[in-house]
Amino acid sequence: MLSPLRVAVTGAAGQIGYALLFRIASGQMFGPDQPVILHLIEVPVDKAMHALEGVVMELEDCAFPLLAGTVCTSDATEGFKEVNWACLVGSKPRGPGMERADLLKDNGKIFVGQGRAIDEHAAADCRVAVVGNPANTNAMIGAAQGERIPAERWTAMVRLDQNRAVGQLAKRAGVSVADVTDTYIFGNHSPTMFPAFGLAKIGNRPATEVLDGSYLQGEFLETVGKRGAAIIAARGASSAASAANALVDHVRGLVTPGKVQSVAVKSDGHYGFDPAVWAGLPVRTTETGYEVVEGLTLDAFAKEKIAATNAELVSERETVADLLP
Repeated sequence: MLSPLRVAVTGAAGQIGYALLFRIASGQMFGPDQPVILHLIEVPVDKAMHALEGVVMELEDCAFPLLAGTVCTSDATEGFKEVNWACLVGSKPRGPGMERADLLKDNGKIFVGQGRAIDEHAAADCRVAVVGNPANTNAMIGAAQGERIPAERWTAMVRLDQNRAVGQLAKRAGVSVADVTDTYIFGNHSPTMFPAFGLAKIGNRPATEVLDGSYLQGEFLETVGKRGAAIIAARGASSAASAANALVDHVRGLVTPGKVQSVAVKSDGHYGFDPAVWAGLPVRTTETGYEVVEGLTLDAFAKEKIAATNAELVSERETVADLLP
């Protein structure tokens, strides 16, 4: 039996956390032979901590062979102590009348604290996956807080956008999602993100040959970009199960050498992004980490869309500049 991985999950009693924890404990994230110890972190509020107790009861009742223990806490020092992976799910939701700048700064302060705690207390090999929105900029803020954990170990999740794009292409073409490949997300996890349909293939044919261009440039982009809002309008709550599923995909891909998927990473200038922002890019997992897939051909339409999402990311960085060292 392998030594257990310590996996921290913030917002563990929330909707995404609830949909996520059982999949980690069952082996779907790290594999069927990898035991885990779950570090479950919640806000120091009685209601949240009581809910977390109930979640742990359910985890116990599942009798997962791979679940080697749980740590329940509202203290960041205890929560991130010696963890190998930190899944930062929890964040403050945008309330009625709240400006995006206010949300950026409020959540930014949360990720300042979490970034410092991870850098000080996590295992030396710790890797971080940010889900809490605005995910790209939160990852940038968290990564900036320390010196021990390298910035390249901080990633943000755009895999949900990739999965949404694949689902829409498959539905429109009348094929299985397994027939849709090379679908990558560029930029921010926001309505400005760009699903690069010009690179996608449906049944080994370019998506642009299978589907009408007006659909791809119009309805497709609109649907994928605003899917989260549509789900809130339909069910009265934000995406939970699909977000948890995407995080499983995100992390599983990052521990599977050879896997190529969309991940928000420090751009370092790839594909025209500002070098300092975290941008969704096609990433290939290697034996020691990951590398950005280079040399993909993007047409003028794609470059225009990438410039727009890059501008939003740069604007977000400027908004939270006071939270950066």
